[in-house]
Amino acid sequence: MSSNRIFGLPISCFYRGGKATALGKAFSRFWAAWASLGLPPWRQVSLELTGRRTGRPRTLAVVIAKHDGRDYLVSMLGECEWVKNARVRPDATVVGVRRRKARLEEVAVDQRAPIIKEYLRLAPGARPHIGLGKSATPVECERVAPHHPVFRILYQDDPATAAARSPRRSPAPAA
Repeated sequence: MSSNRIFGLPISCFYRGGKATALGKAFSRFWAAWASLGLPPWRQVSLELTGRRTGRPRTLAVVIAKHDGRDYLVSMLGECEWVKNARVRPDATVVGVRRRKARLEEVAVDQRAPIIKEYLRLAPGARPHIGLGKSATPVECERVAPHHPVFRILYQDDPATAAARSPRRSPAPAA
């Protein structure tokens, strides 16, 4: 498992009890702004959601994990505010090199392990929160999966996503 320090500071300076501290929120705002400029690391993006109670925009930095050709978000803090917002208001904007409208769809617990494994490989800062290292086994990832929600990103401009969302039409009857 990796160190419990971020930029040389104890992780408790950034997160306590599954919530970001003022310093953690400031770092997230910084990285969200950085990612929205399309700057590296490319796997990091800015996620814009709507607050479930206030209706105000909420922005945070997240890491996209790719699995089987699809993009996913993993909550390193478990049941946190952005997860609650995504469940109530799943429409989002993913901002990296470009802005993309999307809908977030929660992944069933039994399908999360391989996505979490890939996420751990890509997001070193998440490892202390999840309690697993870069080389976590699939069994270890299955163990933590119930505590770390995962969302599939369904981009509005993706033809595969659009086809899956639109109702199927039956062929016209033969004359």
